[in-house]
Amino acid sequence: MTDLVGSHTKQPGGMLDLLNGFVVELRNAGLPVSLTENLDAMQAVQHIPIEDRDAFKYALGATLIKNHSHWRSFETVFEVYFSLRGPEYKISDGDGDSAIDDLWREMQEQQQGEGQGQGGMDGMTPEEIAKMLMQALMNGDQGMMRAMAKQAVQRFAGMEPGRPVGGTYYLYRTLRNLDLDNMLDKMMQASKEETGGELTSLEERLEKEEFSDRIEKFKGEIEAEIRRRLVADRGAEAMAKTLRKPLPEDVEFMHASRDEMQALKKSLGPLTRKLAARLARKRKHKRKGPLDFRSTVRHSLSYGGVPADPKFKAPRVAKPELIVIADISGSVAAFARFTLMLVYAIQNQFSKVRSFVFIDGIDEVTDYFKATEDIQEAIHRVNTEADVVWVDGHSDYGHAFEAWWNEHGKDVSPKSTVLFLGDARNNYHASQAWVVKEIQKKARHVYWLNPEPRSYWNTGDSIVGEYGTFTDGVYECRNLRQLESFVDLLA
Repeated sequence: MTDLVGSHTKQPGGMLDLLNGFVVELRNAGLPVSLTENLDAMQAVQHIPIEDRDAFKYALGATLIKNHSHWRSFETVFEVYFSLRGPEYKISDGDGDSAIDDLWREMQEQQQGEGQGQGGMDGMTPEEIAKMLMQALMNGDQGMMRAMAKQAVQRFAGMEPGRPVGGTYYLYRTLRNLDLDNMLDKMMQASKEETGGELTSLEERLEKEEFSDRIEKFKGEIEAEIRRRLVADRGAEAMAKTLRKPLPEDVEFMHASRDEMQALKKSLGPLTRKLAARLARKRKHKRKGPLDFRSTVRHSLSYGGVPADPKFKAPRVAKPELIVIADISGSVAAFARFTLMLVYAIQNQFSKVRSFVFIDGIDEVTDYFKATEDIQEAIHRVNTEADVVWVDGHSDYGHAFEAWWNEHGKDVSPKSTVLFLGDARNNYHASQAWVVKEIQKKARHVYWLNPEPRSYWNTGDSIVGEYGTFTDGVYECRNLRQLESFVDLLA
């Protein structure tokens, strides 16, 4: 048995050590927790009993988290480090503690009409377990649901101490035996029978949403019970490292899952607003203008003719023209999509933005973004309507660049900043790097953003170094954090 309330809070300095470890893991997960916020959390938890799990959780969240997109990572670390807090979470190797046994006896009495229950789940059939689970879900009894989750994991998960198996495997084994997929239909049917008639469409929708929510909460209880047992077996630090997930701004564009893509899209809005304000402020205070000799001499009179306070003319602030040339083939398509979305979300910071996309052919897509204020719609048109296939639809940077130069090279001017997006994997075609060289001669700046790790550059068919020779810099942009850092250079 493991009870971390006793092992941490009852020992001198135990809670302090626990919170320090918690904060260290938050930082390891990428959350920017400062020393001041750490001290604020220490002060806050002095007024919150650790047994009040929700209050304790939100007190730590309020003092340690500054970005809503970081909340999910915070919750994961919290659930690991405080997974066994409170007597109701105490893990037992037997059939369960007395409180859970009482719940089971009560459920058996209600379900079977017997004067005394059998105590645990060991002697019960899966059908009987399903009936009792349905009763707990119909009543919305959190205590029963927690007891059911504890006993279900104990019976069905097959957890073995020291076995290097992830929680997902144990979760699958438990849910497979509970048949929750059909539980919602059974609950809806039981609800109709209780009311003695058909439900209105509104009543049915509300009832269905309520039951679905209870089922999801029950699944959460099962996950929490598995996590508690894994922490008890392996330790909080090891489990936190295993369950650690990257923050939305650290998710790699080329390997993001569907859920991570959704999180990236949600993070893009706040990021663009922050970047637009930062670029405007940076441009305003970026540099002083040329020395104003007359004003300097005039003000030097108050210092006895010594020019102690030089004056400068107001700088002539010019917004750059931006030309984006993006590879939208294969896995780099997600990177190009997010970069274009970011660029057009802050397009007011540039005097003009023109966009071109290519695979082995190249097409201008500037008008797609001008025709609508919905950037998502414009991106959809880019993916479905752009004419980017010349021969076989495999990347050919050389042909695409040469075609672009022949048609649009004359549009590059000293005001232009040209931004290339892609991994420069050219399928061993001719590079035509002279195009990038000619662009550099005419443009204000030329940058290349590569979504691959730097260690992959110039390996296989990657020729990013050949192009990078004629740029002002090649930057690794695998995630939103790196992309945000680069955008500062464009001001």
